[in-house]
Amino acid sequence: MTREEKEQIIEELKGKFAKNAHFYITDASGLTVAQVNAFRRLCFKSGIEYRVYKNTLIRKALEAQEGTDFSPVFKTLHGFSGVMFSKEIGNAPAKVLKEYHKKLDGKPVLKAASISSDLFIGAENLTMLAELKSKNELIGDVIALLQSPAKNVISALQSGKNTLGGLMKTLEERAATK
Repeated sequence: MTREEKEQIIEELKGKFAKNAHFYITDASGLTVAQVNAFRRLCFKSGIEYRVYKNTLIRKALEAQEGTDFSPVFKTLHGFSGVMFSKEIGNAPAKVLKEYHKKLDGKPVLKAASISSDLFIGAENLTMLAELKSKNELIGDVIALLQSPAKNVISALQSGKNTLGGLMKTLEERAATK
């Protein structure tokens, strides 16, 4: 690979890191070509871009990013490194990794993740990352919580109307029979 090709890849990576608020670095060593291709297809179906890069190119692209110190990630850049980019949903790559782990005994391995500039280093964070709720899921939960008291009040008023109507009818019938 020539110097110009490397510089072009670094520029491409810089742009991807700048555009995508969420990225995961994985280690898929030990997987066959067919298994890596199946993993790529699963990523594609979930709206995640997965590409393999040289560690030095990833490091140089991360060093060029402003605002966040990615130096803890540099310790993980050894061996086989693939990067998963997700634009909108921070936990989507983690869910894909967890799903694929069921098929293959814990591979690919999570090396590091960055979700909205928060860094998570190591495979032990995968379960927690997969269980994180996305922004849309949190908004849905808040709306459901806000609607719950109103629904309870409406339900109580409607059941009270029926109860009150039944009570009035019973009293009316008693008065008529006396």
